[in-house]
Amino acid sequence: MQEILILSGLGVILALCICTTVFVYGINSRLRDITRTLTHQYNLIVKIQSVLKNKSATNTVAENAEMIYQDLLQNLIPIMAAIDVMPRNTNEHPLWRALGGIMDEYAKNPFALEKLRRCIKLDAEVARSVDNYMNRADGFLHHITTNDSDGILASTFTDGLLGQSLTFFTQAKQLASQTND
Repeated sequence: MQEILILSGLGVILALCICTTVFVYGINSRLRDITRTLTHQYNLIVKIQSVLKNKSATNTVAENAEMIYQDLLQNLIPIMAAIDVMPRNTNEHPLWRALGGIMDEYAKNPFALEKLRRCIKLDAEVARSVDNYMNRADGFLHHITTNDSDGILASTFTDGLLGQSLTFFTQAKQLASQTND
């Protein structure tokens, strides 16, 4: 009889151990699931925070775009007057009309680069306007590139008239610094 009690006691203890093991395994499984879920949610929150920061910075640029455009345009006016270029006759923003006029003139007449080179070399105001325009446009492009998560906006500006004008002005400035007129 004692053996039966010992065996039944061991059976109860074994059953309790098995139940405890299954219970602990279930809790561990749930904890792993909760940990994975929380890690995923944390990563999503970090990603959302990053996107919101980028959008906030981009929205700030967009809100201040008119001010930035006017600043760039103010530097283009003396340059356009010096190389005798008229803006495009379109419904675009005046900055894009001015840049379009410069790039259209250069496409029709490559001598426009030489005219700009001479103006940079001989007229300090034109040289200063070119420097100001290049610094501000480059800063604007850098800011957009830094804060544009998918690169669509940055590539639009870089590949568009702003990027083309920077290339044009850089070439003219380099030529002006190399020659001894």
